[in-house]
Amino acid sequence: MHKTKEIFINGFALFSMFFGAGNLILPPFLGKNAGDLWFWVTIGFFITAVFIPMIGILAHAKLQGTMYDFGKKVSPAFSLIYCFVVYAICITLPAPRTASVTHEMAIAPYFQQSSSLLTSTIYFGLVFLFVINRSKVLTILGKFLTPLIIVILLAIIFVGISTAPEIVINSTTLQHPFVDGVLEGYQTFDAIASIVVGGVLVISMNFNSNSTFEEKKEVIIKAGIIAGLGLLIIYTGLIYIGFLFSATFGENATRTAILNSLSYQTLGNIGSVFLSVLVALACFTTAVGIITGTADYFKGACNNSQKIFIVTAVIGCLLGVAMGQLNVGHIINIALPALMFIYPITIVLILLNVFPVKYASPLVFKIVIGVTFLFSIPDFLGFFIHNTSLTDIKTHLPLADKNLGWVLPAAISFILANVIQKRKDRLTPLNDS
Repeated sequence: MHKTKEIFINGFALFSMFFGAGNLILPPFLGKNAGDLWFWVTIGFFITAVFIPMIGILAHAKLQGTMYDFGKKVSPAFSLIYCFVVYAICITLPAPRTASVTHEMAIAPYFQQSSSLLTSTIYFGLVFLFVINRSKVLTILGKFLTPLIIVILLAIIFVGISTAPEIVINSTTLQHPFVDGVLEGYQTFDAIASIVVGGVLVISMNFNSNSTFEEKKEVIIKAGIIAGLGLLIIYTGLIYIGFLFSATFGENATRTAILNSLSYQTLGNIGSVFLSVLVALACFTTAVGIITGTADYFKGACNNSQKIFIVTAVIGCLLGVAMGQLNVGHIINIALPALMFIYPITIVLILLNVFPVKYASPLVFKIVIGVTFLFSIPDFLGFFIHNTSLTDIKTHLPLADKNLGWVLPAAISFILANVIQKRKDRLTPLNDS
């Protein structure tokens, strides 16, 4: 009974740390644009916003270390640089975005004179209070905040499905619905979040549990399944009602405007109040998870220094206040090139860490990550450089026109690297003799 309770608390806490700003505003927007192909968009979104993140939690259950352990088979230097880049992205983009969404959707509609600076300052002040009470984070999130988030979300979804207007089947406005779903899933930051908040879960369990490695592995895996099922249900519901109500939105409606409209149409005036509470809670729990995970990592890297933990938390919160002044759309645009660069590497690291060791040797890690890095460069540079040479390169790469030019090379290099490794293993005994 105690283990079941622990699994559900940790599962709910994981869900709340995953479910933030992007998770709320992106699915209805996708549903509206997907039209009659909303199902294919959902499948694409599921891959990068649910499946890969849950594999990330599975990798954490297997490693039970920190983010550093994800990349150490490539090299210690690579892992250090990777961790720094990921944490830098997290505290300068998705964490501040939670404050920006909270201001735009939960504060500004009711307090027009209130500035985003005031919102961000109070918001990250509260985040800091949660973070420094580190040992209680999972319990507070899992027991109290997550159930409220889920109840409000399910109310919007179920009322929306049962009261939807007569469906006007619009053709999709997306060129590649499945791929657009995959790429929009990048914007949730959930794959990156899995290796950040998964570390929070592992360290929290070490604080609060004397369980064995295998017992903790079981709890982490089952908590990840609960969080994943929750995300799948909510994402599918939000995409679907975005499709059902698509005819009621303006042609150029923004992501936040669509979510505001949905809450009003489903729950009336009280819906706007519920949505404000939902947005504030969902964004807040994600910000707590990001700042806590970042502070945990640097604390561990500096001989478990509590001073470093507090300094990192302060820096993360100050950056949140500063970047939180930007509007949501601007932060999303800034994030795109960074995501195109770091997401492929993150996905491949997650997958390699769940493969059996015999298929994921250090040599395999080095080759596959090197190839993934190389073939993700054109997608990254495409945001800054527009010339024929780069266009020619992308023309000759399968899936590059869909910003997935790294996928096939990564898969091929994984197979070839394993062939090389097996050949090397066969030759080693001969050389030794």
